[in-house]
Amino acid sequence: MLTVAVTGATGAQGGATARAALAAGHHVRALTRRPDSPAADTLRQLGAEVRHADFDDRASLDAALAGADALFAVTTPFGTGTDTEIRQGKALVDAAAGARIGHVVLTSAAHADRGTGVPHYESKWVIERHLRASGLPWTVIAPAAFMDNYAGGWTLDGLRSGNFAWPMPSDLPLTLIPAADIGAFAALVLGRRDDFAGHRLDIASDACTPAQIAAALGAAAGRPITHEEVPLAYVRTHSEDLAAMFAYFTGTGLDVDVAGLRHAYPEVGWHTFGAWASGQDWGALLDR
Repeated sequence: MLTVAVTGATGAQGGATARAALAAGHHVRALTRRPDSPAADTLRQLGAEVRHADFDDRASLDAALAGADALFAVTTPFGTGTDTEIRQGKALVDAAAGARIGHVVLTSAAHADRGTGVPHYESKWVIERHLRASGLPWTVIAPAAFMDNYAGGWTLDGLRSGNFAWPMPSDLPLTLIPAADIGAFAALVLGRRDDFAGHRLDIASDACTPAQIAAALGAAAGRPITHEEVPLAYVRTHSEDLAAMFAYFTGTGLDVDVAGLRHAYPEVGWHTFGAWASGQDWGALLDR
């Protein structure tokens, strides 16, 4: 049994990893800035040890990582910015090095190592390189686009009116993954350090076109939903970063070897997009 420290434990990827690591029999140390939150209480009830940790407070990181065998590291620029993400990511890696963590599993983004020009991919690549230079045993898992994003935000607003508004052509495939599969794969990697240390893996569970996504969402929600291509210029008025990402999806494409991953790691239980969609409570989501 490993003692696994999990950052972002009350978020999507960290929460999924914490649950999967607990299910695998590991002792999970859930790190969060808000140890008194409902999400933290849920993790406690599942058996996790909840610890306070703040990326901008090195002392809190040192205390939270002391004695841990492994670390699942997740960073985000959203709500702060890429400069903050880089600073915090480097601080986390430095704290892990100080604690002599035996294995760091960093979640990045598929293709972040390919010079995409997408700001929040480039920031993750900076952190990846800092981890590689740290001397720590490392693995980078790099998820494709998140299925979970289709159940929230402006996408959900469009679904309420029967439109899957997405800034890509209807017939262009995109690789996708739900947080649950990221967590399951991360737990697999954490439990098999010798097999995965020193490797970077792009991961995805399925590949679908926007037209197929709309059809699957409509079938799961029990209402007609059609894809509407949103102009990139509109996205750019809200976020240059996201516009750059969708331009990359449309131009270069986010290819990941889905079939190879399913064959090599069947124990992950990879979800198709349709299976993921059918597992959501669309009645509650769409009738809010």
